[in-house]
Amino acid sequence: MVKLALFKEKKKIRLILVSGPAGAGRTTAIRSLEDLEFEAIDNLPLDLVKSVLTPKKASAKIAIGLDTRGRDFSVVGLLGLLKSLSSLEHVDFELLYLSCTMEVLLRRYSETRRRHPLADGKSPHEGIEQELILLEPIRHKADILIETSEFTPHDLKASIRKLFLHNELNLLSISLKSFSYKRGLPRGTDMTLDCRFLKNPHWQEELRDKTGLDPDVSKFVASDPKFSEFIERVTKLLLFLLPSFKEEGKSSVEIGFGCTGGVHRSVAVTETVAKELADSGWNVSIKHREIERLDL
Repeated sequence: MVKLALFKEKKKIRLILVSGPAGAGRTTAIRSLEDLEFEAIDNLPLDLVKSVLTPKKASAKIAIGLDTRGRDFSVVGLLGLLKSLSSLEHVDFELLYLSCTMEVLLRRYSETRRRHPLADGKSPHEGIEQELILLEPIRHKADILIETSEFTPHDLKASIRKLFLHNELNLLSISLKSFSYKRGLPRGTDMTLDCRFLKNPHWQEELRDKTGLDPDVSKFVASDPKFSEFIERVTKLLLFLLPSFKEEGKSSVEIGFGCTGGVHRSVAVTETVAKELADSGWNVSIKHREIERLDL
C-alpha cells in the first residue's frame, strides 16, 4: 500500500515596498495600505528589511516605505535588496513607485514650506532635481507605477485601494455597540441611535434581571409594534451608507445603540441589526458595554 502524505502549503508573505520622491505621496500610500490590513513600516533602513520577513514571526501582509532619508539608503543598496528578495521563496514582493513631476513637487514644497531632505542648504528645486535623478533607476524597476501629479490625497488613497483590495474581501470593519445613556455616549462612534422608544423589559419583573441576549427579553422587545419597522429602516440606511463609507476609504465604522440601562432594548436591537448586516455579507463585531461592566 502506498501512503500519500498531504502537506498544507504555507502562504507566502505579501510584501509591498513603497518608494518615490519626497512629496509624491509615500506617507499617504503607506497609511492606505495600513488601512487594508498591511503591517506598515515607514522609512525602514535597507539593512533591516529582511529582519522583518522571518517566516515564523512576520505578518502575512507587510508594506515598507523606503526613502532617500534612510540612514543607509542608496540606489545600489536598494537594487541589491530587490535582487536578494527575489530569491526568498516565502516572500512575494512588489515595488510600488510613486512618480510626480518636478513642477508639482516644487509647488507642494512651496505650499507646505517644508525643507526638502536633499536640499542641504540649497533651493528646493535643486533638492528635488537631485532626488529625481537619483531615483530614476528605481523608477524603472517598479512593478507598479502611480503618477500622482494630478492626484489629491483622497485620489491616491482610492487608487491604492483599487490596486490592493481584493474584491472578494470586505475590509470595512463594522462595530455595533450597545450602551446606557445614563453612563454617557460611547467615544468614537460614527452614529448613535436611540432605542428608548421601545417597550422596556425592565418593568417586567421576570425579565428585569435578564439581558437582551436572553431569548425571552429579545422576544419581548421584538413584540413592540414599532420594532420591525425600526430594524428595517435602520438596516436599509446602513446598507445604503456602508458602501459609500468604503468607497471614501474609511477602514472602520462604529454605530451605537442606546437605551436607559443599556442591557435590554439596545442589546436586542444591536444583535438583530448585526445579524441583518452579516446576512448581507458585511463583517460585523459586537460589543455590549454595560453587560461587560456587569461581568456576566
